Amino acid sequence: MTVAAAGRLDSLLAERTEANGAFFEARAEDVARCCHRMAERFARGGRLVALGFSPAARSDVRHVAVEFVHPVIVGKRALPAIGLSREGGSLTMQADLIAEPDDIAIAFGTDEPDAAETIEALALASERGCQTIAFSSCGAEWEFEPPSEDPFVRQELAETLYHVLWELVHVFFEHRGLLEGREAGPVHDTGAASFLYPFLSEGETGLEDVIEDVRSNVVMKAEEVGELRERTITGSREVLLQAAAAMRSIFDGGGKALVFGNGGSATDSMDFVADLRAAPHGWPARPAIDLTEDPSILTAIANDIGVEAIFLRQVIAYGHEGDAAIAISTSGNSVNLIEALGEARKRKLVTIAFVGYDGGRVAAEGLADHVIVSPSQHIPRIQEAQASAYHALRELIELA
Repeated sequence: MTVAAAGRLDSLLAERTEANGAFFEARAEDVARCCHRMAERFARGGRLVALGFSPAARSDVRHVAVEFVHPVIVGKRALPAIGLSREGGSLTMQADLIAEPDDIAIAFGTDEPDAAETIEALALASERGCQTIAFSSCGAEWEFEPPSEDPFVRQELAETLYHVLWELVHVFFEHRGLLEGREAGPVHDTGAASFLYPFLSEGETGLEDVIEDVRSNVVMKAEEVGELRERTITGSREVLLQAAAAMRSIFDGGGKALVFGNGGSATDSMDFVADLRAAPHGWPARPAIDLTEDPSILTAIANDIGVEAIFLRQVIAYGHEGDAAIAISTSGNSVNLIEALGEARKRKLVTIAFVGYDGGRVAAEGLADHVIVSPSQHIPRIQEAQASAYHALRELIELA
């Protein structure tokens, strides 16, 4: 690995540390008030509708939807969320069919060259009466522009922000009477959502106190991910450099990457594959296959054999000596990832794993050649730090 690559890794961490601190310190109160407005809409039966056109934006669309629908924190309510991307046809057409007045529309990739359709769909949602959120200046009600020109840094800050929105919107459900209509006594009829939020008809005051508490939590969570990002990249510095050199050798030799994960980690697989194929900064596109991409393959294997085999069978189908298998997991214990990594080793693929907690079985049993650990027990922060790590790996490949 070149000296330039090693120095660049230090620069990448410094850029993220500065942007993360500046962004969330400046926008923390806005994030808190946005959470409050989102809670009001969810309480009225509204849904989160995520929009994105490009391959990278699609990964965020899927990621935010799965976080709201399938909360990973015990005790948090499942909240309705729908992801709309270009595989479903025109985004404007989809938004026209799906968006309802009490919904929240969040758009990704509105700063990209192919953003016109996403911006048009977001404008339609706004006209429909939706609360609108975006990460660039595009006419949304709530605009959170990351202070960086680097597309990877921008994506990482957006990911942290929508994780924080998901985590903290629940605070307003736990403080009765803070939603729209509180001065009139009862909040409002929660309609179809009443079984999720049975307390919303009760009165309570103190909105500004809760806003301040949420604002402080936004800053705290940003500090947490900043610290974890540093521990991940500095603690796995040599592993990242070695993995980048191995990946560059694979691509130079005509090999490809197979990338896979579950849930939010599946969307990280989508993102990493998008970054390899649709390379930013003028880098060459690199061959990669997202093993989470085809629901017909996943459901066929899960139904006929078992969920443990959904990635293993695809490694058998696509993997060859001279390729790489890249597993992304918050726990390091997912059986379907462990089975796939084992099969990849049998077939002499280079194996790389991004894992959280203490690394789980993957780290303890040495189940991958290169293991990057994000040492935390908080799943959203793990995923955010992992995004920084695989984005760093993507850049280091071109410097190897």
